[in-house]
Formats: sequence, C-alpha cells, structure tokens
Amino acid sequence: MSIRKLRLTILAVILVGLVAVFAWERLSIQKVSAEDKIVYEQLQVFSDVLDIVQENYVEEADSKELVEGAITGMLKTLDPHSSYLNPDAYKELQVETKGSFGGIGIEITIRDGFLTVVSPLEGTPADDLGIEAGDKIVRVDGEPTKEMTLMEAVKKMRGPKGTKVVLTIMREGFTKPKDFVITRATVAIKSVRAKTLEPGYGYLRLSQFQSTTARDLRQALTKLEKENQPMKGLILDMRNNPGGLLDQAVKVSDEFLDEGLIVYTGGRLKSQDMRFEAHTNTRPHHYPIVVLVNEGSASAAEIVAGALQDHKRAVVAGVETFGKGSVQTVMPLRNGAALRLTTSLYYTPSGRSIQAKGIEPDIVVERELPRKRDDERERLRVIREEDLKNHMDGEGKTESGAKPEPTQDSESKQQLDSDNQLARALEVLKSWEILSQMKYAHE
Repeated sequence: MSIRKLRLTILAVILVGLVAVFAWERLSIQKVSAEDKIVYEQLQVFSDVLDIVQENYVEEADSKELVEGAITGMLKTLDPHSSYLNPDAYKELQVETKGSFGGIGIEITIRDGFLTVVSPLEGTPADDLGIEAGDKIVRVDGEPTKEMTLMEAVKKMRGPKGTKVVLTIMREGFTKPKDFVITRATVAIKSVRAKTLEPGYGYLRLSQFQSTTARDLRQALTKLEKENQPMKGLILDMRNNPGGLLDQAVKVSDEFLDEGLIVYTGGRLKSQDMRFEAHTNTRPHHYPIVVLVNEGSASAAEIVAGALQDHKRAVVAGVETFGKGSVQTVMPLRNGAALRLTTSLYYTPSGRSIQAKGIEPDIVVERELPRKRDDERERLRVIREEDLKNHMDGEGKTESGAKPEPTQDSESKQQLDSDNQLARALEVLKSWEILSQMKYAHE
C-alpha cells in the first residue's frame, strides 16, 4: 500500500473514531458547521504530520504504533481516568474485576500531575511492604513517571510472579524519595471478610467491589447475624477500598436501604444520566451501622458511604475520602481494544458531587500510631482496688476465684488495640445501644 493510501485509510479510521466518541450527529455533506470545519482542518494537519513522519523519519515507523500513540495522546488531554486500552490492557481490565490478576496490588491515579497511590490492596505485596494511600510514585524501575500515562504505569508494574519492580516513593515526612523493591505475585483479592468483634457486634471488611461482592456480603451478613442474636451493631470497614464495579456498589447500598435514591449520574448527554433506587429487602437489617473510611476510600466505596450517610442509615467515621466521583464507560473497539472514557459524574442522594471533594465523615477520627507496649501500659496503669493486698473479692468471680470468661477473642482485642479508628467505631455502636435504652429515648 502506498504512503498516500495508508494516510487516507488512517484518516478515515480516526474520523470514524471521533464520530463515535464525540457523537457528531450534526455532521452532514450538505451543511458543515464552523466547529466541524476546524476539526476537519486539524485532521488534515494530522494527516500531513503522519505523512512527513512516514517519509522522513530516521527509521521506518510502525503505522499502528503511530496511530495508537496519537489516540493515547488525545485522551491524555481530557482527564486522568480516560485512556485507550489496547487489546492486552482491555483483557487485563476484564480479568481484574473477577478478583485475580498479576502484579503488586495497588490502585493508582494521577493527582496534581503526579502518579499517586489511591490505596494498596489488602494482603498484596505492595500492602505488605508498606505502600500507603497518597504516596507519590516518582519513578518505576528508575524511569521518571512525570509524563507517564496510567496505562503505561500499570503495564510497567505488571509482570510474572516472582519478578521484582522498584517503585521510588515520595511521602509526606520523607526528606527524599525512597526505593521500595516489590516482588510481584498473583494478586487474588477476597473482597469481603467478616468476623464478630464482641458478642452482638459484627465487623465486615470490604476491600474492593468485584463481580461477586454483593453476593459475598449477603452471605457474610447471614453468618454474622446467626452468630450474634440479637445483632446490636455492625462496622462496615471500607478504608483503602479503591472502588470497582458500580452495580456492586448499588447492590451493597441496597442491602441496607429499603427505599429512596442510592446514587445518580449526570453527564453532557441525556443518555449518560442514570438513577439507581433502593428496593424493600426481604431480610432487613435493623441495627445501627458505622462506616469506616479514609483517604484511600474511593469511587464505589464513596457511593456506598454517601448513600448510607444521606439516608441517615449509618454514621460515617474516619477521615475525608479520596474524591473520585467520575464515571468511566468502557467502549469496545473493533480491533479488540477499548476506550475508557469519563462520561459523567456521581452524585449522592442529596445532590452532593463526590468528584474532587470526597465524603466528609460525621465523626472525624485520625489514624494514630499503635499504642504503647504492654509493659509500658502496665507501668503507667493507675492502681485500683483489685491491686491492693488482701482486697475483698466482689461478686463477679466464681467460687473457685477464677475470673469470668473474656468477652472477645485475643485476635479481635489485638486488632482493636492497634487500630484506634476501629476501636472508636465500636465505642460509637456501644453508645448507640446505651442511649437507645435510656428513658428519654422512648418518650
């Protein structure tokens, strides 16, 4: 094929793509608007540049790579979350939503021009090595990330199990960037974990929103409610949850709501506007809920937190969330690739935009460092009656002098001792129970 014919073919492909992306419904042979004329002139310039590169570049250029590079550059001018997914990247995206993929286990975005960690995925190599939400990735394997796209960064971080990648991180408190050498692994994420913290009080951890999250959540709730009769309260932990599938966020919210709006979207086109309503549950959950969030809670996690907060169904505790309130629509292309394009914004039931604002907690609880060691706590403990020699035993002991059985297992106690946000959430639920039993609460 001649260069001229190749150039015209590529130009035609690009025109078709632009029609699909920007919905040029007004374009016709008889009447062409001034704006369309400008776009067409720019496409002619692109065609000229392509022709010059093909004929004059020092080496023979791959036409496919040139066109993909042009598409990537076009989408890069829009926002950090719009991108071109080549066939391999599109396949990986489809695999990720099923909960198993190869890599180091972090969700990333571009913030203020820097490649930024939204959150490490729980139990992954990045999480185990101490990568934190808000970390700036300044280099990947020594290559600066300043001009790197999200997909380029993801591609560099992915790799076979057992191989290594070096992330150079700048973090608040660091005097200079620090290298983290991370060994890649097969990242298999279990999105739902549940346990009883204390009799009557359940803990449910959502690490991300996959295709089975809502189903797994219902199963976990059934188990918790059987273990705890009556169920006095639930902590829904979505800290460092980077989000995931919109339909799963809606279903999780719907599990705790019986009516009303869950979330709605607003875009430039009417077809991009969606509304999601709650339905009456066959098995309602009539107990108070505290939702835990932090700066690593994003997207779908913010939808759930915002919906439960607006409907006064839960108290949100922790710190302000990440603020990713944009909707990406994945549009498959004929070559096996896809466009991931930002098409609208999320709004909570009360009309709040999540984008770049996040969800503000009802109770602000900053994360603190773990408490002092047991020996230091023991040394600083105030002397009580039970510490005095020959003190009288109360009625709380058995005839043999043995103390009553503990009310929480050692693992839960250790978790509460090392996590002040979780401990505060449990305190809120207990206060809720106490206040509901007071006389004035029923008058």
